Amino acid sequence: MVARAYTVAFLGVEARIIEVQCSLAPGLPAFNIVGLPDKAVSEAKERVRAALTSMALALPSKRITVNMSPADLPKEGSHFDLPIALSLLAAMEVIPSDEVARQVALGELSLDGKLIPVIGALPAALAAAEASCDLICPKDCGAEAAWVGSVNVIAPATLLQVMNHFNGKQVLKSAEPGEVTKTIEERDLLDVKGQERAKRAMEIAAAGRHHLFMVGSPGSGKSMMAARMPGILPVLGPEEALETSMIHSLAGLLSEGGISKIRPFRDPHHTASMAAIVGGGRGAKPGEISLAHNGVLFLDELPEFSRQVLETLRQPVETGTVMVSRANAHVKYPCKFMLVSAANPCRCGYLADPARACARVPLCGQDYMGRISGPLMDRFDLRVEVPPVTMQDLTGLTATESSAEIAERVLLARQIQNERYSDIHDVALNTDAEGKVLEAVATPDPEGLALLAKAAEKFNLTARGYHRVLRVARTIADLDAENNVRKPHIAEALSYRLAPGI
Repeated sequence: MVARAYTVAFLGVEARIIEVQCSLAPGLPAFNIVGLPDKAVSEAKERVRAALTSMALALPSKRITVNMSPADLPKEGSHFDLPIALSLLAAMEVIPSDEVARQVALGELSLDGKLIPVIGALPAALAAAEASCDLICPKDCGAEAAWVGSVNVIAPATLLQVMNHFNGKQVLKSAEPGEVTKTIEERDLLDVKGQERAKRAMEIAAAGRHHLFMVGSPGSGKSMMAARMPGILPVLGPEEALETSMIHSLAGLLSEGGISKIRPFRDPHHTASMAAIVGGGRGAKPGEISLAHNGVLFLDELPEFSRQVLETLRQPVETGTVMVSRANAHVKYPCKFMLVSAANPCRCGYLADPARACARVPLCGQDYMGRISGPLMDRFDLRVEVPPVTMQDLTGLTATESSAEIAERVLLARQIQNERYSDIHDVALNTDAEGKVLEAVATPDPEGLALLAKAAEKFNLTARGYHRVLRVARTIADLDAENNVRKPHIAEALSYRLAPGI
């Protein structure tokens, strides 16, 4: 007799249905698992054996063969424990095989039969919904998986509860979705004294998801302002929240099944490896750029990152996707993020201060900023100098705006963009517009066009730089609630693009 259960194997954010077949055949007692299992899957037989023993069930004195189909797809992770156990129990006729075959199951077994939470419950629930199956997962994963409303999620705490559920001895209720995390960003731009030009650049960047590069001396507030970027961004929409949460589910970052509507903010250290930033390693896991999807990736001390890491950012920044290619895996992850970077003007940090600068000025600044290649620098829409904060700024009572006030304008500008591009596929914000779409919405008035043409000729703007100026100008016009891009919008966009010394 061959019994079947179903589970998933993860390939990026995609969960592929796997058929787990169990056969009991005459012969010397043995327990074999085939179908390209990794070490964790191969060891499942010992966990399953111990879990059944804890329930006073002994393995039959037969040759047990578990095959996971398709056999040419690598199987990784401990979540295969539960489907292996279910297929074995069905083959032993302990539970009805026809009921097991209508479920997608995942979960790790402890030696006493408890179900241990695993990563990937959310994408697994989506795969189960597409296959018109129910989902069985550990109790601690139920709230996360239940966010996919089109699938019935059963979340038992032990393998014994699963057996009783299939045999009609115990009715398990469907899991309920976890709480939506609505934590308000506590960091406020009111804490930042002065730096009004940098705050304006942050507002423009947030409104159109433009990439921002800040350069300034140590202690001028670059990192402090970047950390407050999530506070001025709109909350994630339902589709964005689900898409972002799927990636975080694979990385094991969802807490207590709750889906966060706060946009992610990732700030890796400059010693991070390429695999940590872009993705890769064992199983081609998502990197920081994918974990920052629909949010902010902040790279502090940008020139200190390795050149190899910086150069790998060029394509993801442009396309919004990354292909992680390894010998045994080719995985595509989404990574539409806002890149916010900060740097000192030179290694000592005091290039513009004659009293504190080193003896190598200005060569130290040229060498330091030269670590950032021209093609990568060309991808920053906004470049702003962050000067040292004066004592008057620190002690004065100058009025400034809170993050909530700026967030209101950002939200209105994004709503204008969403309505503008509602009928255009894969375009939601100004930064996504290109070609005829960009020409239709961002062509400036004659005076603005003349200014842009003059600047492009004088400063040798690349084609990419030219179009990025148009996108930024369109966002500035949206913040002003104006239908047309005018000369002042072009002038302000150019002032950020052609910032001196950057």
